[in-house]
Amino acid sequence: MLIDANWRVLTVGDGDLSFSLSLSKQLKPGHICASIYDDEATLRAKYQHHALDALRQDSVPVLTGFDVTKPESWQRLDGALFDAVIFQFPLIPAFTSKQAFDDQKLSTNTLNRRLLRHFVDFSHRYALNPAGPMLALITSKDVKPYCEWNLEDSLCRGTDYQYLGQSNFDIHAFPGYRIRNVDRDKHVKETSGITYYWSAKPHADLSASLYQPAYLNQDHCGMCRAGPFLNEYDKRAHLGSKKHAMMLRHEQDWLTYLNIG
Repeated sequence: MLIDANWRVLTVGDGDLSFSLSLSKQLKPGHICASIYDDEATLRAKYQHHALDALRQDSVPVLTGFDVTKPESWQRLDGALFDAVIFQFPLIPAFTSKQAFDDQKLSTNTLNRRLLRHFVDFSHRYALNPAGPMLALITSKDVKPYCEWNLEDSLCRGTDYQYLGQSNFDIHAFPGYRIRNVDRDKHVKETSGITYYWSAKPHADLSASLYQPAYLNQDHCGMCRAGPFLNEYDKRAHLGSKKHAMMLRHEQDWLTYLNIG
């Protein structure tokens, strides 16, 4: 993750707040604001160990009950502006009941994509300083379901925000950070993380420090992260595979949502 100590940073959806606490040690004092989806009572009941009190002791502002998908949550920033907004390992919460699942018309894949599109969009609308680098960062994983969201291509289709590239996320660079389950007090298995960068600005210098994965090359299927294809037969075999058919369904569902959403 490429972070400048001079940047003003907002973290969102930071589970037990351990990432925010670790990041605060790398930034200049007063340059971080943290937020979480849960209210304070839920945070304290859910996580035996959390960083809320430590952040408050360090005079770091923390917004609880912050819903990334709601403009009114972003408006609670009350005009505060940032250089970067960071969302670590986002994932929609589990449905609370079978009825809630049955009532939802959108697929889980589309719901996760919608969450992240709202994040990038609202970060630019409400939180990022037009005079700064204006960066929205998402750290995710190269495993299901995260790798099925086509982050590089269609997440921000039809907007003015550009995908700039990605960098490896090294959790060891953030001592004390614990990746948590979104619904309960449980550590998530540490798999390799990838941080994706978006901005309304071109950022030629930053893009030079990022990389583009091989699966975005022409001899691959970027949507499926498959390839390289050795020949036309190899390519046709992939295009006829169950994996590609599934990803096509996810992509069509998403594009349909964008047309009606």
